[in-house]
Amino acid sequence: MILTACGSPAVNAPQSAPQNRIVYGLTFEPSGFDPHINSSSELGIPLRSVYDTLIYRDPTDGRFVGGLAESWEITSDGLIYTFHLKQGVTFHDDTPFNAQAVAANLDRITSPDTLSQKALFLLGSYERYEVIDDYTIRLILSEPYSPLLDSLSQVYLGIASPTAFNEYSTERYQFHQVGTGPFEFVEYLPGDRLVIRRNPDYAWGPAFYTPTVDASVDEVEFRFYSDAAARAIALESGDVQIMGELLPTDARALAGEGVFTVSPTAIAGQPLQFMMNTTLYPTNSLSVRRALLFGTNRETIVDTVFQRFSEVAWGPLSANTAFFTDQVVGAYPYDPTQARTLLEQEGFVDADNNGYYDVGEGDLEITVIAPTWGMIPEVAQLLTEQWRAIGVRAVIETAPTRGFVVDAVQEGEYHLVAFYSFGVDPSILNDYYISSGTLNWMHFENTDLDNLLLDAVRQTDAAARASDYTQAQRLIMEQALILPIRDYVNLNGVGQGVGNLAFDVYGWFPLLHNVTFSAS
Repeated sequence: MILTACGSPAVNAPQSAPQNRIVYGLTFEPSGFDPHINSSSELGIPLRSVYDTLIYRDPTDGRFVGGLAESWEITSDGLIYTFHLKQGVTFHDDTPFNAQAVAANLDRITSPDTLSQKALFLLGSYERYEVIDDYTIRLILSEPYSPLLDSLSQVYLGIASPTAFNEYSTERYQFHQVGTGPFEFVEYLPGDRLVIRRNPDYAWGPAFYTPTVDASVDEVEFRFYSDAAARAIALESGDVQIMGELLPTDARALAGEGVFTVSPTAIAGQPLQFMMNTTLYPTNSLSVRRALLFGTNRETIVDTVFQRFSEVAWGPLSANTAFFTDQVVGAYPYDPTQARTLLEQEGFVDADNNGYYDVGEGDLEITVIAPTWGMIPEVAQLLTEQWRAIGVRAVIETAPTRGFVVDAVQEGEYHLVAFYSFGVDPSILNDYYISSGTLNWMHFENTDLDNLLLDAVRQTDAAARASDYTQAQRLIMEQALILPIRDYVNLNGVGQGVGNLAFDVYGWFPLLHNVTFSAS
């Protein structure tokens, strides 16, 4: 009964059989699909096409371009953003889009009842709004927040129908989502599928939405493939036409067959990294943290696990993220001799000659929390082998979900934990590296780093932001707060007949409005 209710189609979903239909493989099913509440990248893959945003980033150069807002002004003090909205736009349920609709979305995101995660964080220092008229709305900040335009271009701040908010509870809305985008939400059956269908009335998208009408995809069914080994099989069998996050070995094999296209898409934000707990012995020692960095052969990991589809990561930002500095490139090259020297300078010895340095009556052990996604367990296994060569025993604790990771971190008995987030603007660092950050699982407190990161989001001058982020990245690596492994790349497999597949500037989200398909 529940699944039947969840699968009821959107209000205006056209019921005629779609001509061009594809299946798109998602790599796991998020705990929820409401973009105002949930925070996974996976939910944005289908919902980027259901919702429009006030602002877009052009995927070719990252410039901000109009979305539902056709123009905007920002006061010189960076505190007031005035948006002039497009007219003639309607939601999929025929609710007219206007400033009141934007206001309703802001009310929902900031309401304590919504329990918003990423969306609320993206609003930064947003304080309130003023509706000037039906097509003009003003956002007022308590202090300058330079990432705001970037935030407003993300699917997590997509504009949804206020009518649907009123009709469905917060818990039920994810099954009945209504936006203004090029595709309408049709159904979501948990554990099975999510379906979207082309909106025939869509005529207000950004300039880079340029569909080829005769061959455009009319319907997309998303299915979940949490078993990584099954993804390539589904692609080869024709069960899916597009599959994200292929295993690197499978991607290499498929590319060699010449039948399928493998599209590696670099993801901006944080690299795959292991954050170091600076309050638990022995990673409370800078020398030990640096030894672990010197004792890690990242080139071998990238070659072995990621088949060289990815580049080695050197700092807290991936190389394609705004304000990345090459001043961290080359820091802590693989040098096991230097690693052993640092450990011995800390007083560690191997008295029993078993190959590991001693701690009390046992070995020098480093506990690593390894989530089971993103090839992290395979990386952790190589760390085990590489750290053995420097006299360190790695103890790997796998965590199958984000909840397990959070629980393990809260218990506090870990030395390293793998985690990351994605985004074009480096303000994502604040939640990790500011002393009070909710994801500061390193438990590192440093006033200089706090001031740099806080100043960077308040600055409106790009050169000043670049200076702040350069200093912050250097400080993070000087203190060896993380072990960066690889810049994240999503390996997308594309079957025959699919054309014009491209992704937005964030890397995860396909521009489905432009995709074509021919089954012949």
